[in-house]
Amino acid sequence: MTAGSTGTDLTVVVTGRRMLTAEVCEFELRRPDGALLEPAEPGAHITVHTPSGEARSYSLTSDVSDRSRYVIAVRRDETGRGGSRSMVDDVAEGDSLVISAARNAFDLVDAPAYLLVAAGIGITPIRAMLIELRRRGVADVQLVYLSRSRDDTPYLDEIDELSTDAVTLHHRSVHGALDWWNLLARPGERHLYVCGPEPLQNELRALTMHWRPSRVHMEDFAGVSAFGEMSLPFEVEWQPSGASVVVPAQSTMLGALEAAGIAVDSSCGSGTCGTCRLRLVDGEADHRDVVLTENERNDFVMPCVSRAVSERLVVAPL
Repeated sequence: MTAGSTGTDLTVVVTGRRMLTAEVCEFELRRPDGALLEPAEPGAHITVHTPSGEARSYSLTSDVSDRSRYVIAVRRDETGRGGSRSMVDDVAEGDSLVISAARNAFDLVDAPAYLLVAAGIGITPIRAMLIELRRRGVADVQLVYLSRSRDDTPYLDEIDELSTDAVTLHHRSVHGALDWWNLLARPGERHLYVCGPEPLQNELRALTMHWRPSRVHMEDFAGVSAFGEMSLPFEVEWQPSGASVVVPAQSTMLGALEAAGIAVDSSCGSGTCGTCRLRLVDGEADHRDVVLTENERNDFVMPCVSRAVSERLVVAPL
């Protein structure tokens, strides 16, 4: 199913477009009337309704203090569900797009020192953080930026200027595996921010077990998975009809509802766009999305990735 609009959606115009690499395209978005956009913080993302009908979430990558525009960068994924291909292939300067309000599940907290890790397109929120940290005058900022090669490195020419301290550019095709322990053995007062794929995050979590958990922050730019953690079966009751649906360990709540003939609007399937949001009437959910705020998690659930802590959830449409 395609995504529907919500009351917080906004139409913007593409006022700039440039290819950063052969696969990554940057888009500048502004309001048609030239008015200011809603405030956003470093690490925030917006959901874009692509020409294909798919909704996809993209991190803001520019100076978020400049409210005249949002800037995102999209990596064209040939094997994906079509949203990124639609953005890169079909969106031109002058086109209109519908976007959501900016949300942030990757907050940049105040700290005396930072270690930032980005892999490929994961540089997008990290770049916004570098801009903000430079504005704050934070001197102790180290960036590790991984990519396949120089040609596959978005914003390569700008990174040295943005970083206030040390930059490690690591191209896997040239340098092979990176020895992380030298970087992570002594945490000090640093906060670690990582934006990259799940295998990288798992590796760095294992290597930072001696860090304070509150100082380790991770975001998966490919979305999240319903099966990345322990997944047990549970029951979900669809309140409008009272129908009870078993959600097997190997199925998502969304998939089980749809298999039972219950239609739920959905799009990304990765807990990032917010389209499939349901009201949480009863039960305790195991929230695995990057959309809901802590306050919203008391009342809503994203069935594409989230599961249950209790044996039974009761849900209803908005």
